[in-house]
Amino acid sequence: MVLSKKINPLLLLILFISCDNPDRDCKNYHTGNFYTETTVNGTSYKSTFSRNYNGIQIEEFEGKFDSSNVRWVNDCEMILSPINPKSLNEKKNILIKILKTTDSSYTYEYSYLGNSKKLKAEAIRIK
Repeated sequence: MVLSKKINPLLLLILFISCDNPDRDCKNYHTGNFYTETTVNGTSYKSTFSRNYNGIQIEEFEGKFDSSNVRWVNDCEMILSPINPKSLNEKKNILIKILKTTDSSYTYEYSYLGNSKKLKAEAIRIK
């Protein structure tokens, strides 16, 4: 019985040390030009977008341009609010959470604000 009490804290320490915490340098991606591709229900969607220091994101998708206000909730989470929505569906805010970063890309999850269904994608910095 004494041996099991000593093993449990040791196991907890090993588990804690071995947990893989992904690197996240989210501030590096607050601005810039990016390419992203995501698959929804078997359909692939590609777009490019730019975020600037004024808190604006401009996205090109299928030849159309959309602009959104960007509000950073913290270093790794932002809310996109469409500037000129053309329908009720386009008025919905989007929550984006950066999960992992590299030197040239980031993996993120996104959903409509308040929606529990989240999708994942990767954004790659372009020059």
